[in-house]
Amino acid sequence: MIREATPADLYAIENIANRAFSPFVAEIGQKPAPMVADFAALIDKGLVEVSVSTSGVKAYCISYPKAAGWHIENLAVLPDHFGKGEGRALVADAETRAAAQGFEAIDLYTNVAMEGAISFYQRLGYTELYRQEEDGFQRAYFKKNLL
Repeated sequence: MIREATPADLYAIENIANRAFSPFVAEIGQKPAPMVADFAALIDKGLVEVSVSTSGVKAYCISYPKAAGWHIENLAVLPDHFGKGEGRALVADAETRAAAQGFEAIDLYTNVAMEGAISFYQRLGYTELYRQEEDGFQRAYFKKNLL
């Protein structure tokens, strides 16, 4: 089930971010941005969706309108739930919400060190547009047309 995150989900979301992104700290040379995000503020703004089951929160997605399109800021899945469709379902949910609000495209970025994420987004139909350094991170930028 996918639903909007509540303040009660904060610890679970922070835990998912830390577990999903901590393997990249050494390669990137600093904590990836999701490990230091202000999840409480993002939840308060209604920007976080979570995938939950009876065992709790398994994944989250932060997305929102930005400029002329919809933007996925961050997606993370508990490592023991990788490959089970949680991330795919959350991306599809973001795409559906964007299309319902009249957005024609959705964009996102990921760190170039996260090769699994790059191939994941490509499998979902996202096209890599360019790579650049931003905020001290090497990022790959993607876009998908929704129409």
